[in-house]
Amino acid sequence: MNNYNPYDNNGVQALDNRVSAIMRRVYIKMFLGMLVTALVSWWCYVTPAVIQFFAAHSGMIWGLFIAELVLVFAISGGINRMSSGTATLLFYLFSVVNGVALFPIFLAYTHVSIAKTFFITAGTFGAMSIFGYVTKQDLTRWGSMLFMALIGLIICSVINIFTKSSTFDWIISAAGVLIFIGLTAWDTQKIKQMAAVAPLESAGKLATLGALSLYLDFINLFLYLLRFFGNSRD
Repeated sequence: MNNYNPYDNNGVQALDNRVSAIMRRVYIKMFLGMLVTALVSWWCYVTPAVIQFFAAHSGMIWGLFIAELVLVFAISGGINRMSSGTATLLFYLFSVVNGVALFPIFLAYTHVSIAKTFFITAGTFGAMSIFGYVTKQDLTRWGSMLFMALIGLIICSVINIFTKSSTFDWIISAAGVLIFIGLTAWDTQKIKQMAAVAPLESAGKLATLGALSLYLDFINLFLYLLRFFGNSRD
C-alpha cells in the first residue's frame, strides 16, 4: 500500500525541495547567460574589426534585434516540442546575439557608470525577485496589468523613434524601470508556481524558460536604469 500523502510534512518538504532545486537551476542558467552576454559584449568592444564592421553596416543592429525576437519566440513558443538541450542551446545563442547587440553601450557610457548601474540593477532585481518568491500575495492580476503596460511601452518607444522627444524619452525610461521591477516579482512567482506542478522530466525546460524570462527582466531593467545613471563618454 502506498502511504504517501502529499499534504503531510514529508510531502510538503519534498515539494519545497523540488521547487528550490528548479529555482536554483533557473538562477544559475540566468547568471551564465548574462555572463556570456557580458563577455561577448566586451570582446566586441575591444575588437576594432567588429566596431568597424558595424560602423559600416549600421543596419545590422536591426538584424540582431530581429534575430533576438525570433529566438525568444522560438524558445517560448516551442519549448514543449524541443529537447531540454536544444532549449538551453537556443538560450545561450540568444545570450550571444544579445551580447553583440549591446556592445555599443561600452562606446556610449563610461565604464564606471555601467558598473554602477549594473550593481544598482542587481540589488533592485534581487530584492524584487526575493519578494516574488516569498510573498503570499497572488500577483496574477498585477502581472496582467504590467503586461498591458509593457505593450504600451513598446508602442510609445516606437513612436518616439520618429518624434525624438527627450522629455517623452525620460517618461518612457521611468515607466520602463517601474514595469520591469514589477515584472521581476511577477515572473519569479510564476516560475515558482510552475515549478510546483511541473513533472520532473520537464524541469530542465522550465529552468531554461524561467532563466530567459528573468534574464530579459534584468537586461531591460539595466538598460532603462542606464539612461538615468549612465554617464556619457563625450
